[in-house]
Amino acid sequence: MCKNVITVVLLFVSVLTGCSQQRTNSSERNWEGNWEGKLANKNTLNFNLTIKESQAGSYELTITNPETTIKEKLVVTNARRLQGSIDDDIHFDLSFTQDKTGITGFVKSGILMYHVTLQKTNDSTYSGVWNIFMVDSLQSQTMYLGVEKNEGGSLVTYPFFGDQRFTGTWVNSSKKEGDALVSRDYKTGLRFRVKLIKDSIALEILLGKRIVTAVNFKRSDIDLSSLKPSGLNSQKVNKPATLNDGWITASTTDVGATNTSLEKLIDEVNKKELPNTHSVLIAKEGKLVFEAYFDGHNPDISHDQRSASKSISSAMIGIAIEDKILRSIDQKLYDFIPKEFQYTKDSLKARINFEDLLTMSSGLDVDGAASENSYQSSDNWLKTTLEAKMVQEPGTGANYGSANPFLLGVILDGQLSTPLELYMDQKLLSPLGITNYIIQTENTATTPYFGGGMYLTPRDMLKFGQLYLNRGKWKGTQIISENWVDASFKKYRRLQDVRDKNEYGYLWWHKTYTVGDKKVASIEARGAGGQYICVIPELQAVVVITSGNYRSRKLLQQPENILEQYVLPAIIE
Repeated sequence: MCKNVITVVLLFVSVLTGCSQQRTNSSERNWEGNWEGKLANKNTLNFNLTIKESQAGSYELTITNPETTIKEKLVVTNARRLQGSIDDDIHFDLSFTQDKTGITGFVKSGILMYHVTLQKTNDSTYSGVWNIFMVDSLQSQTMYLGVEKNEGGSLVTYPFFGDQRFTGTWVNSSKKEGDALVSRDYKTGLRFRVKLIKDSIALEILLGKRIVTAVNFKRSDIDLSSLKPSGLNSQKVNKPATLNDGWITASTTDVGATNTSLEKLIDEVNKKELPNTHSVLIAKEGKLVFEAYFDGHNPDISHDQRSASKSISSAMIGIAIEDKILRSIDQKLYDFIPKEFQYTKDSLKARINFEDLLTMSSGLDVDGAASENSYQSSDNWLKTTLEAKMVQEPGTGANYGSANPFLLGVILDGQLSTPLELYMDQKLLSPLGITNYIIQTENTATTPYFGGGMYLTPRDMLKFGQLYLNRGKWKGTQIISENWVDASFKKYRRLQDVRDKNEYGYLWWHKTYTVGDKKVASIEARGAGGQYICVIPELQAVVVITSGNYRSRKLLQQPENILEQYVLPAIIE
């Protein structure tokens, strides 16, 4: 995930510069301070999608929330896909299921690709939901604005939501339109139009150029830094609910686990002793046996994976090799680099192969131009990454950096005849029964970013871990080859630039935990803020932990403490 986005995580941030251009108001009044308003409805940012055949071969898409209705035509392409756009800004790429009982595909808005599913409701109508802020319904309808002056004297406004369960947005441009300043959220694609009016501030939120809601703000004395996730979940160590999502559920005692430390875990999280823990799930012996959500999170909210989705990128490379789209891990990076960037090749870079990228061993300077801060703040991520200097020979040492899997995504995308996001859905996510997810793109806003940033529900994270525990099988179907799983879990090198110098596989971390006198090995997908998928073969277990500690370095290893102190004592027989 972009580090410049991380700096505003947990905040729905809209940096609107230039408000001083509205000279009549901003030059005469003191607008600085905090402001408070209220959305008209808790479902304002949840959109219902309806697709109806208007005539033979012609379809109409209707997007509604409690306040507005937007209609657009969808065109049927030669590939039998339904495609359309809202003001050339938000794009729809959808397809009928094989049995024509549903429509699936992606809404592409900002840098996010939202996977949506519409079910057939009658002979000609399909209906579904698009949750643009990932949550199924806002906990709070309250919004806040922090207004400040930047160094140039122009006003800057920061909108916040009372519901702090989503990971924030980022505005990277603004322009004046009449008496308003309009900015586009880089992440979700929403636009914000701000007007300063006498003693109040008016904000309109738009899809493309269509207003979906408006909020008026009055002055407030709230301390915006105090906003935290809310919603105390009623938690007990009970058998998880059966949700028809592929998981067999059982109680902890059915698989020989104990509850004492898990009950203590729930108590500690609710007392804020383990801050910003959002969920903890355990699968043992192929069954979901423990599931706890906190701060208002629930099984329906897809969670920001950050770099934990690097392990999904690894899976896709393995699948592509099995499909013979890629030949092997020994293929060279520069055999796939466009001609316009071949000038960046030198004698060391010419030796970089796929395995080097999978093991963080490319030798590219991950603290320089190949760092997330550098390439993700540039206009051309690929160019900046390839121009990075080499700091060591390929394959000789490992330093953690997202540029390595980013390059793998660029390579795979260039070899496919179908969009990469469709390939991911068809080959991995759909076979796992994963439908409620979001894929983040890289700077082109058209290609999935293999460096991290998918959104998955915790139950679906657990499925991915179980797939690897089962050596590539889910419900008896081989989705990833056993050979790729085995190769992915090997220990190739130690990461030299992380605290524990962890051993590393194909975009999988290794860690050994100590419980009493017992050592327990775990292979892990890890993401910033505390997103962990832990595969523990010797215990036949998978553990998922999601968190919101995106801005706290001292809590980086809290999920590891949860696993060692609370989860492993419960499941070690």
